[in-house]
Amino acid sequence: MSLEWEQVIVDSVDPQSLGRWWAEALGWVIVDDTDGVEIRPSEDRLPGILFGNDDSPKTMKNRLHFDFRPDDQQAEVERLVAHGARHADVGQTGDEPWVVLLDPEDNEFCVLSGRA
Repeated sequence: MSLEWEQVIVDSVDPQSLGRWWAEALGWVIVDDTDGVEIRPSEDRLPGILFGNDDSPKTMKNRLHFDFRPDDQQAEVERLVAHGARHADVGQTGDEPWVVLLDPEDNEFCVLSGRA
């Protein structure tokens, strides 16, 4: 049996805008923007993220979210906030080694600290 992870689907009110935001935030490329926006690390590398259209508003915390581990957590958080991300309160105690941010459509994602 062969199973390859193709992509993660993110429902979005404005997939064109959100897909482009994430492509810029991650330094990824847009490989298709005909029916939503698909981005990948490079044109021939999987998995990708496909931003599809869904007009329903987000009503609760994501059940699935992205975690990113940069070389410099503080610098990366500052860069993402300057790019339009916002800090999120999901009940953190303040001792966590990650920072929770929101993308422009309020999807949570975490910026982790460096590996110990």
